[in-house]
Amino acid sequence: MPTDPAAVRRFLPSDARLSFDIAADGWKLRRFSRPGRGRGALMFQGGRGDMIEKYLEAFCDWHGRGWAVTAFDWRGQGGSGRLGADPHVGHCDDFAPLIADLAAVWRDWTAEQPGPHVIVGHSMGGYLVLRAVLDGVIRADAVVLVAPMLGLRSPVGAWLGDRVARAMMRIGDPARAAWKSHERPGMLPRQRLLTGDTARYADEEWWLKAQPELRLGPPSWAWLAEAFAATARLRVDPRLATLKTPVLMLVADNDRLVDPRAAAQVAARLPNAMLVRFGPGAAHELLREADPVRQRAMASIDAFLDRFA
Repeated sequence: MPTDPAAVRRFLPSDARLSFDIAADGWKLRRFSRPGRGRGALMFQGGRGDMIEKYLEAFCDWHGRGWAVTAFDWRGQGGSGRLGADPHVGHCDDFAPLIADLAAVWRDWTAEQPGPHVIVGHSMGGYLVLRAVLDGVIRADAVVLVAPMLGLRSPVGAWLGDRVARAMMRIGDPARAAWKSHERPGMLPRQRLLTGDTARYADEEWWLKAQPELRLGPPSWAWLAEAFAATARLRVDPRLATLKTPVLMLVADNDRLVDPRAAAQVAARLPNAMLVRFGPGAAHELLREADPVRQRAMASIDAFLDRFA
């Protein structure tokens, strides 16, 4: 294992392994697993376009605190294949199969790993985790949502953005790219949308050069329409008010990809939620931000899990 603290982001730990889970329909889901030291079991699920390797630093931190850590690439991205003909387009027209994948992996994982069992979801992963908890298909001792996708930021606003996405689905191939760049059209460079830390941002490209098959670009129009509709339904879900599971929500007020106000509104409806907000200097990827932001995010997660798990 490298001794350089930054190098943990570019090496798979010697005691970790990558494997594949096989979903009920035969789909292969690439999974990361690392044994713990008695603290419990933590599952991490990333956002749209993410891959396991982007979060090795966070995995190392949690492992250092004793957690057994696992994660898997969502169906349609990372090393878990693609759902469209173009391997560089993040296509998905229904999030239900992703929820089913999470439920199946969670069921087997919790049967294998001693608890407590906690789950951390970032961005799209935050939406999928919260929906899975509301649906009752996973039962966690504690839930952490990092910059969760509970509403989307759109250059034309969410209302019009939803209607544009649906219109574009009707007039062409729904699986075609919604735009040319990776995240969304706009004036800001991609790095500024994600993180102010240039070194951590560069890690992603380093991994993609080493494993180009992991690269994913913009979403499809179908993914965009599903994201607008699914998050809108979740925001008014009456089950939010009765969820007893402890939830920690970390929100960047200047997030340009997901809507921090929508996340805060959902947090206010949850009876057992804690909301931690990050101001200037924090972009979307709080766990890959510059050290002051990242350290505060990790410390908030540690304190929450110490209290509730």
